[in-house]
Amino acid sequence: MRFTAEELLSYLLETTPCSTFQAPRDSRGLYGLVDHHGDLRYIGSTSSTDQTLYERIHRRHRTGSEGMSHYFSQMYNTGRMWRDRKNPITKTDGDIAKTLRNEFIVDHCRAVWLQLPDTLDIAALEAEVLSLAPSHAISWNRRGMLPYDEPVHLVEATLSRLRWGTRERDAIERQRERFLATVTDRVAAPILTTATAGQIHVTPFPRGPFRFFALDVETATHDRGSICQIGIACVRPDNSIEIWATYVDPKVDRWVFTYLHGISARMVRGAPTFSDVLPVLRDALKGATVYQHSSFDRSAIAAACGKCGQPVPEWNWRDSVHVARAAWPELKGNDGHGLASLKQHLGLVFEHHHAGEDARAAAEVVLRAEEVRPAFVQRPTQAKQIQSVNSGDLDLREDRGNLGTKVLRTVIAQTSQTPAPHKHLSHHIGTTELTQGNIDNNHIYLNSFFDKFPADVIGGSNRASAALREIAVDWGDDAVVTTDLDGTKRFFRKRGWIRKFFEQESAQAGDIVVIEEIEPYRYRVVLKRRLS
Repeated sequence: MRFTAEELLSYLLETTPCSTFQAPRDSRGLYGLVDHHGDLRYIGSTSSTDQTLYERIHRRHRTGSEGMSHYFSQMYNTGRMWRDRKNPITKTDGDIAKTLRNEFIVDHCRAVWLQLPDTLDIAALEAEVLSLAPSHAISWNRRGMLPYDEPVHLVEATLSRLRWGTRERDAIERQRERFLATVTDRVAAPILTTATAGQIHVTPFPRGPFRFFALDVETATHDRGSICQIGIACVRPDNSIEIWATYVDPKVDRWVFTYLHGISARMVRGAPTFSDVLPVLRDALKGATVYQHSSFDRSAIAAACGKCGQPVPEWNWRDSVHVARAAWPELKGNDGHGLASLKQHLGLVFEHHHAGEDARAAAEVVLRAEEVRPAFVQRPTQAKQIQSVNSGDLDLREDRGNLGTKVLRTVIAQTSQTPAPHKHLSHHIGTTELTQGNIDNNHIYLNSFFDKFPADVIGGSNRASAALREIAVDWGDDAVVTTDLDGTKRFFRKRGWIRKFFEQESAQAGDIVVIEEIEPYRYRVVLKRRLS
C-alpha cells in the first residue's frame, strides 16, 4: 500500500493524542509530540530499525537527557523540573527534579503515532512530511523554541499525585532557584517591557489574546505591601486558563504568614522585587479586566506601589466574590463564598494559599458563574439593553427578546473599591467533652466533626505518614502550634501544647473544648467550663 506524505501528515494532525506510555511496543513509524497545551509541536520517526515507537516516545523523549534530541525532556527542563546534568555538585537535587519532569510529562503531555511496515523507507517519509508540515506543528524540531516557563498549576497537580515530602520539595525548590540564576538573558515576549542588563529576571508573561484575568497575592506580614507571591490566571477566548506566577522578595526582616502559605525568606532569595515585577504587570494587564476574590489583592497592589513610589496601575478591577454571591445565593449564611467554601461546593481542584492556584480558582468561579447564568458582556451596541449596573454585585436583569421569552442574564459589574481586611470571620467547627483520659494523655477527640477539616491535613497513624500540609492552632499562648491530624485516632498529632493548654485552663473532665476556624488552615481552641 502506498502512503503519500500528505496523507501521513493529515493523520498526525487529526488523530486524537494519547498518553506516551500507550505508544506501541512492537512497531515503528512516524509520531508527533503534543505539549501541555494540547498542541502538536514535533514530528519525528523511528528511523532506527531497533527502536519502537514506545522506546522512542516514552523512554527517549520523555526520560532522556535534556540537551540531546529528547524533546519532551528538553522543552520541560524548566523551573522546578530543571537540572544541569553535567554538574556533579547538584546531581542529587537534579535527579529529583528530573523525576518530577518525567512524571509531569506522563500527566500532562501526549503523543500521536502512525505504525508503518518496516519495509517502507520511514526516514524518507519523515523528510517529506516535515517539508509539508505547518510551522506550529514542528516548532520544536531543530530546537526552534525555547523551553517553556514552568506550568506551575500543572506541576502542583503532579506533586499532589506524587505526595512528595519536605526533602523532595526542598530539592526542587533549590533547582528552581538555580534555574532562575541561569536564565537572566532569556528574551521576554514582545508584550512585555523587558529587563535591561543587570536587572533580575522576571518570568515572561504569556501571549494573549485573553478575555480577562484573575489575580491573587500572598503577603509576608500584616503589611499589605509585603507581597511575596503574585499569581495571575489568564483566561483565553476558549476559556482555557494559563497561569503566570512569581515569587517576590518583599525585603522584610520578619515573616508572619509562612505557616499559612509556606513561603519563607529562603524561598524568595534571588526573586524579583515588586519594583521589578510591576512593569511586566503594568504592560500585560493594561486596560484589562482583572478579578480578585475579595478586595484585598487590589489594596495589596496599591500598598506595594506606594512602598516603591510608583503610581497604581489603572486596571478594571472586579470581584469574583460578588460573582459567586449572585450565582450561588444558597451559600449565604452557610459556609459563605470564600474560595475554601466554593472549592467544596463546585468541586474545584486547587492548592489554597498558592497565588497562582488561588488566581486560577477565582477565574474558574467566574467561568462557572457564566455557565449558571450566561454572561451578558456589554458592548457599545448593547449599551441600551442595560439600564443600570449594581456596582457591588452581579446585576441580574430580565431581558425580553423578539419572541417575548424571558432570558435571565448576568452582568459582571465593576465592584466596590473599598479595601477589605486580610482576615476571615471565624466560624464554629465543633465541640467535644473532655474525659479524664484526654487530660491524662494530652489529647482532644475530634471524632464528631473530623470531616470538617481539610482532607490534605489528615495523615496516617504515625509521623512517617504525616499529611501533605499542617494547620495552625491558636490556643491562648503566644506560640501558635502547627500540626497535622492523626486520621486513625482522630486528634491533633502534636500534643505537647495540649498539656500546657489543660494546665493553663485548669481543665477538668466534663469541660467543653470548642474548635473554631479563624481562616483556612488556621483554628482556635477554647475551653468552656462545665456547668456545675
